[in-house]
Amino acid sequence: MIYSREKTVCFTGHRPEKLPGFGETENASLNVIKSMLYYQIYQSAEEGYKYFISGLARGIDLWAAEYVFEVRKRFPDIKLICAKPFAAHGESFKNEDLWILSNVLSKADEVVCVTEKYSKDCYKLRNQYMVDRSSKLIAVVDDYKSGTGQTINYAKKQGLKINIINVNNYILKKKERKKGLFYLD
Repeated sequence: MIYSREKTVCFTGHRPEKLPGFGETENASLNVIKSMLYYQIYQSAEEGYKYFISGLARGIDLWAAEYVFEVRKRFPDIKLICAKPFAAHGESFKNEDLWILSNVLSKADEVVCVTEKYSKDCYKLRNQYMVDRSSKLIAVVDDYKSGTGQTINYAKKQGLKINIINVNNYILKKKERKKGLFYLD
């Protein structure tokens, strides 16, 4: 598929265990973060972005890919490109993560394997691949000393527009959840 870098968005973000509410069925903070991610994708489509690249990691990457499919109902011309870090990526996924990955791959407009085999650099190479083909990055982050933080820094050096959803801004305090208050720090 030939696509325009100027019309392309990529994603970066943490795995579920690094986000608030890991292991909980319902978590208000995580639901707000997911809503913000959906909103950023929808807004990007409204702005004329047509191509979205997901790196297929558990958590933010896979959720973003699913949201692209949802947004495509309103903007049918948008496309999802999946960038697998290596050919066997996902073979160790289990349960819901495996189901989501399989579903995303089956509906993707294009799947690219950045490297053939796993190596210590394959995730970094995948992240660079996505950034090098995009003009905008949507990031969900709280730990800048992570692969997500490295991707943000690389995107800054490459001059991408960066929309950051800072996890710490959306963590609802326990007493606020109990009172039913939904304002954010």
